[in-house]
Amino acid sequence: MKKTNTTKASRTDWERLAAKPDAEIDTSEIPELDKDFFRHAEVRMPQAKQMVSLRLDSDVLDWFKRQGKGYQTKINAVLRAYVEAHKR
Repeated sequence: MKKTNTTKASRTDWERLAAKPDAEIDTSEIPELDKDFFRHAEVRMPQAKQMVSLRLDSDVLDWFKRQGKGYQTKINAVLRAYVEAHKR
């Protein structure tokens, strides 16, 4: 497993956050996780992805790239939807 999962630098000021007392951190938008949450929680490990070389029509690839960051993930999602639709 890689040490980091991104090549982009974090914009979080981690030193300032680490120095802040817990009582000063605003958690009002984060719901409390009670016993009921953990009773129904499931551990899900992400599926390992396999690197492949794939030939796509240039207009198709350009369209996905224009959708912005994560275009490869979107291509994977479209292919997954196709697979799921044809399993039935």
